[in-house]
Amino acid sequence: MWKLKVAEGQGPWLYSTNNFVGRQIWEFDPDAGTPEEREAVEKARDDYRKNRSRVRPCGDVLMRMQLKKENSDIDLSIPPVRLGEKEQVNYEAVTTALKKAVRLSCAIQSKDGHWPAENTGPHIYTPPMI
Repeated sequence: MWKLKVAEGQGPWLYSTNNFVGRQIWEFDPDAGTPEEREAVEKARDDYRKNRSRVRPCGDVLMRMQLKKENSDIDLSIPPVRLGEKEQVNYEAVTTALKKAVRLSCAIQSKDGHWPAENTGPHIYTPPMI
């Protein structure tokens, strides 16, 4: 099973002035994980093969699965907000959607504080809107 290693370094040719913060590499271990986890990874790989032309760069399912598991103390069970075509947007709907988005961003953050994916959109466009 593939595992994302974050902020780790070893070897004679690696040198870091910031303790490898932000560095990420993938490592393969065929015996890692439970049978259920390996099955979920194989399903994600199969879905990728079938839908390769429609996968976005920030849709790294394996990385997100691993980080959500590592950050399992974050509650992601908030149901999505669905508004009908003629329904008005209210304070509660906006607050719920924002809570869900912030919790997901926290859940996919690595232990050294960076987001190991290409998801620059929210970080660039959100601050001016706020």
